[in-house]
Amino acid sequence: MRVGTGKFVYEEADGWGQLPDGWAITEVPGVAVDSQDRVYAFCRSERPVIVFDREGRFLTSWGEGMIKRAHDIFIGPDDSVYCVDDWGHAVHKFTTDGELLMTIETADQPADTGYIWEQQKTVLRAGPPFNYPTGIALAPQGDLYVSDGYGNARVHKFTADGRLLLSWGEPGDGSGQFVTPHNVCVDKEGIVYVADRQNCRMQLFSPQGEFITHWHNIWWPCDMCIDADDNMYVAEVGGLFMGETKEPVLNHPPARITVRDLTGKILSEWGMEDPLGAGRYFSPHNIAFDSQGSLYVGEVAVSYPGGAAPADWRMLRKYVRA
Repeated sequence: MRVGTGKFVYEEADGWGQLPDGWAITEVPGVAVDSQDRVYAFCRSERPVIVFDREGRFLTSWGEGMIKRAHDIFIGPDDSVYCVDDWGHAVHKFTTDGELLMTIETADQPADTGYIWEQQKTVLRAGPPFNYPTGIALAPQGDLYVSDGYGNARVHKFTADGRLLLSWGEPGDGSGQFVTPHNVCVDKEGIVYVADRQNCRMQLFSPQGEFITHWHNIWWPCDMCIDADDNMYVAEVGGLFMGETKEPVLNHPPARITVRDLTGKILSEWGMEDPLGAGRYFSPHNIAFDSQGSLYVGEVAVSYPGGAAPADWRMLRKYVRA
């Protein structure tokens, strides 16, 4: 299947990602690629990190017993692997073979924001790190930015060794406020992009957390990555399953991938003609590219009517530049 337009046309690699017999990927909320084009699928399964080569051949897995629930994965320029564990209220740094190097966590005392996963789904006030963090990115200088997005409404900036430098944000829809800051990205100039998902916008900040501007015409953004030509690829989960029930809200826009310049202008976009058809996206949650320009999209499915996507759902997809 071909997707995209103009110079951003891709062919989906059918059947990409071969698992050992008896293995299954339940969901892939995170995907990242290292300097050798090895692809890391961060999974909500008994094997949290599953590694493939760029042709989709299984290489290894690790992380068993170390992650409560996978949410985001990011690989730094030195191939350090950063994993965001939302239920564990933690960010972990690993080597590529799973050796733990550093942990920043508040597992025993999550921030008091009024949010309680099973009881109170509204963030009443901003708090310190963490309450169900969601995403991570590295600045060119090596600082870490973490979106604290489900149980908080903040972005936290840390030194490379995990020391908190500053935090910003509070609940709301004004400039510098967030409702589910779901992920974060930093460009080569150090500008910080925050996917303010439930406000359906991208907000831009200085490295000191000063508001710059925001983009609209974006459908519940989940994750983004920037290529060498300063094109931003955004995984937009859409609004079909953002209602109060499990049934799709058909007057909401469907899931899509957009390619934008760094002013937010859409250069290309793709989804499915039939948002409820067999080949559609359900919930594109994370996106990354390799050195050849191929794209990888990980999806989750817990919001699907009935609680799960179909058994043959493609939770991890690869697209090759056509």
